[in-house]
Amino acid sequence: MKKNLTIMGIVVLVLGLSIILVTGCAKRGVVKGEAVEEKRVVVQPSEAELQERARKAALREKMLTEKEASQFKDIHFDFDKFNLKPEDREILRQHADWLLEHLNFEIVVEGHCDDRGTIEYNLALGERRSVSAVKYLVNLGVDRERLTTISYGEELPLDPGHNEEAWAKNRRAHFVVTPKN
Repeated sequence: MKKNLTIMGIVVLVLGLSIILVTGCAKRGVVKGEAVEEKRVVVQPSEAELQERARKAALREKMLTEKEASQFKDIHFDFDKFNLKPEDREILRQHADWLLEHLNFEIVVEGHCDDRGTIEYNLALGERRSVSAVKYLVNLGVDRERLTTISYGEELPLDPGHNEEAWAKNRRAHFVVTPKN
């Protein structure tokens, strides 16, 4: 009796699966000898989705551009000087080219000095250094409104040492690039 029930269960299961397969094929329009035409539905993204995609793309672009901006090189000055050396002019030319391509960024040019001299003297010298860099950038076509100067004098040394190597690193103009507001 149990054997008959098991065989009966298997037969019912096979018949049920056969019916499901036949019914499934009929719903998809499979007819012997005919090709099946697929219907594709194209879903247009909503305005909100398009705006979100654009916002994400702009954010990615901004992050890449800010990464580029963080690569701005410092320029260096001789002791007690604020004139630009030829290698510094080349660096500033590269900065100007980047700024002229990326109009949505501004720069703060920081003037720095070594720790020799008075605080007041070094603040004034740091200002002259940042102004000389800004003047050169303006001469290369960068809008003056995008450039700001600040002098830190000897207050933010790159190298805290007290030797010529450390002092040479600290006599610099540093560039902080930020997106325009």
